[in-house]
Amino acid sequence: MRIAQIAPLAESVPPKLYGGTERVVSWLTEELVKLGHEVTLFASGDSRTRAKLLPACPRALRLSRPRPDPAAACAALLDGIAERAEDFDVIHCHIDWVHLPLLRRLRTPFLTTLHGRLDLPDLPSTGKRFPDARFVSISGSQRAPLPGLNWLSTIHHGLPPDLLKLCEKPEGYLAFLGRISPEKGPDIAIRVAHAAGLRLRVAAKIPRAQNRYFNETIKPLLDQNNVEFVGEVNERQKQDFLGNAAALLFPINWPEPFGLVMIEAMACGTPVIAWPRGSVPEIIEDGITGFLVESEAEAVAAIGRIRDLDRRHIRERFDERFTARRMAEEYINSYRMLMFQFQMHVENKAD
Repeated sequence: MRIAQIAPLAESVPPKLYGGTERVVSWLTEELVKLGHEVTLFASGDSRTRAKLLPACPRALRLSRPRPDPAAACAALLDGIAERAEDFDVIHCHIDWVHLPLLRRLRTPFLTTLHGRLDLPDLPSTGKRFPDARFVSISGSQRAPLPGLNWLSTIHHGLPPDLLKLCEKPEGYLAFLGRISPEKGPDIAIRVAHAAGLRLRVAAKIPRAQNRYFNETIKPLLDQNNVEFVGEVNERQKQDFLGNAAALLFPINWPEPFGLVMIEAMACGTPVIAWPRGSVPEIIEDGITGFLVESEAEAVAAIGRIRDLDRRHIRERFDERFTARRMAEEYINSYRMLMFQFQMHVENKAD
């Protein structure tokens, strides 16, 4: 199958540091290549892949200096797709909504995986504007705000099984990994670790828009508690950071579409203590791969029970549910379904 993967340009594929969507695009692309498909990746020029790379800009936008105009980079990306659309059996987009006006007018079937939150006020009208576009959700809960969207399938993320390894003898600290923002709950993680009497290590990106929140809310807590702030971590550093943690704290207060860090922790055998928002109940099996809690007090109590969980079994559940091979095979099934439906639509129009 000839497959085009369309990645965001903010980060390289895979990203140098933070970047969930670009990481998933990389894992999917490489697995599709392993399965024998002819894959072309549209991404930034500093991306690394075994697929054919067609760069829309020289470097990822977030780390480029001086920073390029993102609208110009997006225009180049869309033009490159339009030029080569007929070279592919299917086009798979990971760039939200911006490509829809163009690709719906071309003659190649395409689908879009939506990676972000969908509970935004303008999205219902946006979805209605493109009734024929097909979408993939990354969790069942992600669909809830837009049940009428033309959903093709739900496919949970997966990562390469050899990317992170089981660690059966962790150190005694708790981990928080993500980005600094109120909905991710880093302040809650700090309070929970303090109440449990355990050290907390925080590996997080600080978005520019959250500098004030970090300086006014988080930084004072770092100074007062047994917390180590390590900043952003790359793939190599994640093994030690997550693998040596006694547990990952995931105190989110928003409809998390997926939450990659949960399956990254599971790959290391590290249990996850999480609030059951968004996709969390689909990913974490309460009492098996972690604990679902509704309050800081419940989280502290759950920390006292993490030794009851078998880290080897947590890794086994990851292998059964969240590998890149499983993800790629499910996408291949969706591509075939899409191509069949597209062909039927063409034949019906011809009649």
